[in-house]
Amino acid sequence: MSAQSTHDDTFLLFRNTMRITDGHLEGFREAISRAVEFARQHGPQLMVQTFVDEERMLAHSFQLYRDSDAVRTHWKIADPYIQDVMAHCRVERFEVFGEPDADVVAGVRAGLGEQCPVTFSPRIAGFVRLAAVD
Repeated sequence: MSAQSTHDDTFLLFRNTMRITDGHLEGFREAISRAVEFARQHGPQLMVQTFVDEERMLAHSFQLYRDSDAVRTHWKIADPYIQDVMAHCRVERFEVFGEPDADVVAGVRAGLGEQCPVTFSPRIAGFVRLAAVD
């Protein structure tokens, strides 16, 4: 197995499904836009995409990290932005794809407490092909 293949094994994809609070759609949009712009400029994520289903008042955020260290860096620098977003929604479901280290598993569980289901799905196979796009 090549070094690149071994490194690809550390990628983590988070999917966060959020229920937007009634009357907070515009506030949520503004807060998420600020948070994503902060992540684009300063965060360790390789990719962040957020989608809104206005009819059901759900938002889906996908974040791709190189490894568990990148997740820890995100947590250290982004807390004010996370809190701003959470003022407008609650986490309904949180899914982790890949195998974070024990510290990140504990952090995810502690951060979400009992508020929603959390699932962890180990990687079987795959690859990432990201071009530098602005």
